[in-house]
Amino acid sequence: MAYEVTATRKRPQLFDGLVGQQFVVSTIKNSIEQGRIAHAYLFSGPRGVGKTSSARILAKALNCEQGPTPYPCGVCANCREITQGNSTDVIEIDGASNTSVNDIRVIKDEVLFPPQSCRYKVYIIDEVHMLSTSAFNALLKTIEEPPEYVVFIFATTETQKVPATIRSRCQQFHFQLIPLDIIKDVLAQTAAEMGIQAEDEALFWIAKESTGSMRDAYTLFDQVVSFSNGMVTMEQIQQKLGLAGLDKISAIIGALLEEQTGNALQALHALLDSGVSVEQCIKDLAEYMRTLLLIRRDITNESILGLQISQIPEAIRQAYSDEQLEAAVELFLKLYRDIRFSLNPRFELELAVSRLTHLRHMASSATLVRKVEELKESLLSGEIAQARPQLVKPIETIAPKAPVQQIVHSTPIKEAIVEPTVAPKPIVPPAPIPAPKPTPEPTPLARPAPQVEPQRKEVPPTPVSPPPVKHITKDLLPELIQEMAAERDPVGIVLSQVVEVSHDDKSLRFTFASNYAMETARQNSERLKALVARHTGYDGPIEFLKTLPKADLAQSEKRQTNELANTIATMFRGEVLHLQ
Repeated sequence: MAYEVTATRKRPQLFDGLVGQQFVVSTIKNSIEQGRIAHAYLFSGPRGVGKTSSARILAKALNCEQGPTPYPCGVCANCREITQGNSTDVIEIDGASNTSVNDIRVIKDEVLFPPQSCRYKVYIIDEVHMLSTSAFNALLKTIEEPPEYVVFIFATTETQKVPATIRSRCQQFHFQLIPLDIIKDVLAQTAAEMGIQAEDEALFWIAKESTGSMRDAYTLFDQVVSFSNGMVTMEQIQQKLGLAGLDKISAIIGALLEEQTGNALQALHALLDSGVSVEQCIKDLAEYMRTLLLIRRDITNESILGLQISQIPEAIRQAYSDEQLEAAVELFLKLYRDIRFSLNPRFELELAVSRLTHLRHMASSATLVRKVEELKESLLSGEIAQARPQLVKPIETIAPKAPVQQIVHSTPIKEAIVEPTVAPKPIVPPAPIPAPKPTPEPTPLARPAPQVEPQRKEVPPTPVSPPPVKHITKDLLPELIQEMAAERDPVGIVLSQVVEVSHDDKSLRFTFASNYAMETARQNSERLKALVARHTGYDGPIEFLKTLPKADLAQSEKRQTNELANTIATMFRGEVLHLQ
């Protein structure tokens, strides 16, 4: 989209030409029409929003030969002199250069004389907050009771530095930052008046870079026009000013989204080699991620986003979550602060881009805690019990000759997910080796029988009626856990937390590693009692005790760790070394 010439007219210098400050314009126009002219005005606000221009327009409105009027003619002698800055009755003073009390005393002496050719003698003091305390004090009485032909107009960017005694004697008007779309429209109108064609994207970038300041927008616009040769394009701006284009940033993010770190780094190097500085790349990447975050928060106003939504691919807009984009923005903000002390800022930027490859897999601590809680609830409720038998199969294939009974006793938690029919499979292949096909004699067939039969008895499928056991120990737990795992009963997980089993003539006692496991066992005491009776024949009372003291618990955990280490050493035909 390009703006062409539609009309050629002079830029207005009236109140109607003051864009983005409707409240100030309407208030001053009404006060002039009603004849309520104050003796002191205080214009405050950010830089480049029209404070000094408004003061000059107000001076012309008060001293126009057809006034006071909110619409000065601009052609009379008073209006022309004020516009040219050579009026003897409109005095502009730089508060940053004239800060002493002596400068204010000169003003006190001058106000005693009436204006020479104008209706009002107007003093415009810019950056008034720079005056010294003694200068402010010398100005107090003059502001409070000035002659009726004197008007003071103060302009400042820092209202808090102006004493309250001065502010209370002035009518205060706060100027706001000009919205991006208004600046863009004014620049388009200016381009049309100057006979210059301008792309919509280029004007949008100039308005964004001005950050609400119309003066900055005009300054940047004049700079761009000087090298555009009558056609303002975004491509020319990127080449001449060394900017990272939005399409190049999107290419880097797109490569990172596909986890192609090499392509992303190559695109980054091409961008840096084209003349874009490291600082500018960091700023553009941070702004890009910020825009994605705001879009995720349902913000569509382009003046807030700082980028046009249509220029960002849809796949990138939907790729990352809110917390991932927050982490990316924080990464680049921290990087911009740290590159001042870096050995090589380019290395820092490359490292940051490389880390963004795994941005889609990043999660905050709050998310991880929530996932752990969900997994814990699913584990206790038995929803994920079907996936557990697959975890033991790699162990069987790695060490088929390891004794099954030794693995069961050393890792009681994993035993809960072992299927009864899987364990004997690794020891079956040696059976047919000594039996040749052509000689079916009874003697060679009887030889492997003693080797296979004892192995089958080590892990029985499900004991139906075992003989009573006089003394019950912790070795009973794997059998109980195995049966409950086969029935998909989550209570078997509680038995895996038993750290000690004691048995005497009075009762059978289970000591658990946590209070939660103990309480769960008590709630299912009848089921556990029936299970113990089925395996051991014991039908006496069962007690569930609280957690052991820390010293005993540590010793028990150490014993389990040693057993597990011995089992692993046996699987890999090694030995356990104890370092002192």
